[in-house]
Amino acid sequence: MNRDNEVRQLNKLSIQEVKAKAGDHLLVLRNPNDIYHFLAENIVSMIEKNNRENKVTAGIFPVGPIGQYPYFIDMVNTKKILLVNTFFFFMDEYADINGVEIPSDHHLSFRGQLYKMFKKISKDLLPDYTKIIFPLSENIYNLSKMIGEVNLGATYGGVGVHGHIAFNEPEKGVRNTDPRVVQLNDFTVTINAIRDNIGGNLENFPRKALTLGMNQLFSAEKMIFSCRNGIANLDWANTVLRLAILGDPGDDYPVTYLKEHKDWMIVTDEDT
Repeated sequence: MNRDNEVRQLNKLSIQEVKAKAGDHLLVLRNPNDIYHFLAENIVSMIEKNNRENKVTAGIFPVGPIGQYPYFIDMVNTKKILLVNTFFFFMDEYADINGVEIPSDHHLSFRGQLYKMFKKISKDLLPDYTKIIFPLSENIYNLSKMIGEVNLGATYGGVGVHGHIAFNEPEKGVRNTDPRVVQLNDFTVTINAIRDNIGGNLENFPRKALTLGMNQLFSAEKMIFSCRNGIANLDWANTVLRLAILGDPGDDYPVTYLKEHKDWMIVTDEDT
């Protein structure tokens, strides 16, 4: 595989050619809000179906993107959807140089962002907080077993500029990985320092993270990922989107392995 040439060829494809080649694996919506609403409805539908059948719901979820959660919370509160039998496994969390998660009150903490949003859910609908699970230094080596003990309905997530899903960065053998501490590459650190409202502070941006592995992500019945630019006047996602959908699977862009799953989809907007 010559990735340079492949990227050149993929970027020559017209929008209609990309759509035709992708088929049902690509859903193009009008704008980001439509993406977030679609994701929220999909999550709600999965939970409602399992609730009707008295089944436990379990899924893997991102904090990035997060635009789906306000819609999700509104649907849960309006429709009074019980979440007491739902396990929320979240993908990742930033870590310090020792591989220990950053405090939840840190500006960049995924836990902190999620907890603030979930506080808006009616207390009588919320699950026990032991069912809202982030990779932490205390549980990182137990997560594989915990996830293996439930029927994982779906993995939702976003796509990084270098093709990472969760924080599975490009590395040899990345497709066969489990929960662990990872080193963030310079591409990830740079673009996240630009878009995370810290003024491009590269010096103090976390260089490590705790993440679920690809084995856990791929163990779900379906995988739904979103990929969009999301930053005004910064077209960063166009190439990785085309690689994710049509590129040859390879460790250099982990998202390219999505096409090896039996049920996968990428959602984007017309601009991206």
